Amino acid sequence: MFDRDLWREIFQSINMNRTRTLLSGFTVAFAILLFAVLFGIANGLGNTFADAFVDDASNSIFVMSGRTTKAHKGMQAGRRIQFKNEDYDYLKNEFGDKVQYITARIYKSVNASFRNEKNTYDVRACHPDHQYLENTLMAEGRFINQSDLDNKTKVIVIGRLVEEDLFLKTTALGKYVNLNGIQYKVVGVFEDEGGDNEERKIYMPVTTAQQVYGSNDYIDQINLTYNPNMNHDQALAFGRTITNKLKNRFSVASNDQRAIRIRNMAEVNKGVETMTSGLGILILVIGFGTLIAGIVGISNIMIFIVKERTKEIGIRKALGASPKSIVSLILVESVLITTIAGYMGLLAGTGILSWVGPSLETYFIKDPSVSTSLVIGATITLIIAGTIAGYLPAKKASRIKPIVALRDD
Repeated sequence: MFDRDLWREIFQSINMNRTRTLLSGFTVAFAILLFAVLFGIANGLGNTFADAFVDDASNSIFVMSGRTTKAHKGMQAGRRIQFKNEDYDYLKNEFGDKVQYITARIYKSVNASFRNEKNTYDVRACHPDHQYLENTLMAEGRFINQSDLDNKTKVIVIGRLVEEDLFLKTTALGKYVNLNGIQYKVVGVFEDEGGDNEERKIYMPVTTAQQVYGSNDYIDQINLTYNPNMNHDQALAFGRTITNKLKNRFSVASNDQRAIRIRNMAEVNKGVETMTSGLGILILVIGFGTLIAGIVGISNIMIFIVKERTKEIGIRKALGASPKSIVSLILVESVLITTIAGYMGLLAGTGILSWVGPSLETYFIKDPSVSTSLVIGATITLIIAGTIAGYLPAKKASRIKPIVALRDD
């Protein structure tokens, strides 16, 4: 394999047959390029679906209230369903181990100021478990705890971008922020993978919000995560059970779809998995179809190359070349061309993905990329196919008598 004369002959053959070499290389390079681009796009779509829900726990259930659309048990349509602390306690106690984490939410908008800096932010009043439902990452300090709820303390946890907006030359931790005329102590600064919008939010204890904004026990929403040991069907059934229990609790008709609304991530995840699986299979079929086309192309070219070099083989045999050396010459040349072309196709494919990647986000394709090992595996497959395709006719040609090979037309 490392015989200097062998490699000299190979490069001389490539130089003398540039068109043939270019055609062989182009077939392999284009197949690998297309293979890389297709799988890169598929991975980009998968990244888009994954990022869409990155800031929420994958086993979340969101319980929201609205207005009734149907009369039921003597009550007229249009009745407002209002959750309270007792409804939060009911779900927490009723389902026990089926609930992993649970929190209430109250939504407010506030004018926040620190010294000369001012801005408007959304406030989410919540329970301590909210940190795990929202995948909140603490950068400094702590999240809201049970003591804050019990004492209705005026403390807040702010997003990273809130700190950047208001605290230009200092850190926020331990400072006091004015929210609509009331001072709150910053006990934590958080980051969120959900992006800038999530990091411009402020969290406070739900009991503090109830005392400050209305002196009541109202809550806007209840969020929870189900036991992660539940399978897909069990999670969906659990969501339906919550809906039915709350409809009975608030005397809502069973076919009223707006009074009590449930958003179950199990259903969302199933839809995403089905879509990505279908897309993955489609891309796989197209990708392997492209690979097979490349295999057929390189195989045909190898057969043609051997046929074209029959006279050359006859001359080599007449000069004393062994059948083994003739086969090695053809196969090493084939492997060399296929390997270099495959590498060029890989570079071109990844280069195209890097170049067009940012513009593809408009079409919901984020960070399209392809595993290098996958493309290398496809290249090796082409090399093996080319080797097999070249070996059989090369072996046959190496057995031809020199006089017969020299007479070949």
